[in-house]
Amino acid sequence: QVQLVESGGGLVQGGGSLRLSCTVSGNIFRVNAMGWYRQAPGKQRELVAMIGGSTNYANSVKGRFTISMDNAKNTLSLQMDSLKPEDTAVYYCNGDFLTDGMVHIVWWGQGTQVTVSS
Repeated sequence: QVQLVESGGGLVQGGGSLRLSCTVSGNIFRVNAMGWYRQAPGKQRELVAMIGGSTNYANSVKGRFTISMDNAKNTLSLQMDSLKPEDTAVYYCNGDFLTDGMVHIVWWGQGTQVTVSS
C-alpha cells in the first residue's frame, strides 16, 4: 500500500515563506513523476509544480516556488517564497508510480492547508 503524508502547511503573512513536505512510503518500484496541486474554496484543483523527467511550474508561482525531490529520504518538497493571499488553498501531494507488483497508480495525499494573510 502506498502512502503520501504531507506536512508544513500553516498561516503566514503575505511576503512570507513556507516549506511543504510529502513523505512517500509503500511498495513502490518506480516514481514516474510527483507534483503539488492546490484547491482554493470554490475553485478547481490546479497543478502548482511537477517534477519527473523535467520540472514544470504554474505561471502564477514561477520564480516564487521551488519543487524538489530527496530520493534518499523519499520526500517531495515545495519551497514557497514571496507568498501572496491568492496562494491560500489546500495543497495536495500527488504521485505517479509503478508499484512492486508492476501496477501503474496515481496517488494523492490528504492535503495540507496554506493560508496567507494580507
